[in-house]
Amino acid sequence: MGGTSPPYEGGDHTPAAFGGVRKPDRVVAFSDAVFAIAVTLLVLEIRPPEDFRHLLRSLTELWPSYLAYVITFLLIGQIWVNHHVMFDQIRSVDRLVLLVNTLLLMDIAFLPFAASVLSDAFHSGDGQRSAVVFYGLVLEVAPIMFNIIWRHVRHVPSLLGAVDDASVRSITRRFRLALFWIGAGTVLGGLVPLLGVAVIAAFVPYYWLPIRGETAGRRDR
Repeated sequence: MGGTSPPYEGGDHTPAAFGGVRKPDRVVAFSDAVFAIAVTLLVLEIRPPEDFRHLLRSLTELWPSYLAYVITFLLIGQIWVNHHVMFDQIRSVDRLVLLVNTLLLMDIAFLPFAASVLSDAFHSGDGQRSAVVFYGLVLEVAPIMFNIIWRHVRHVPSLLGAVDDASVRSITRRFRLALFWIGAGTVLGGLVPLLGVAVIAAFVPYYWLPIRGETAGRRDR
């Protein structure tokens, strides 16, 4: 009717959002639910021992299941934390962000299965290299999706909140490093399975550290 442009559309020199835009609140709430379900499913992959006459030994022999559970639970936890770090900086989401975030959540929901394959391979002693590579490839999808979302919102100013350049660079470095870190663990796992698992596990404590994007450089929107 009037001459007012729709909100958040790009001008001649501003990249436009992909489709309609909306607030990220429901996206974050839905994502939190998927993360919660995924970590809950992890414990269901630990099957009780069958030999109760030697219960202590049987429980000890389940160490691959415990290891896969702990590593994957903490990995999903830190992915959840960094998901909030990213979406705390996003003021609006478009169709592309919704699509890629859905693919990210699909990968997260698949991680319990990958963890089960990993633990079963170490239980049996067969297929360990393939299991670590499979686990690493499933995990690698997460930083790929993070980087796609973050790159997109960085280039569409209407989607990104009031974040200073230093914080944007800090978050960008964190997400890019994840690609190479998990990739390195995956490759090493194809050569020395336990070494690959150790490299992937080392990803957990480092990525729990806070970064500038979540502690500084933000202004009221």
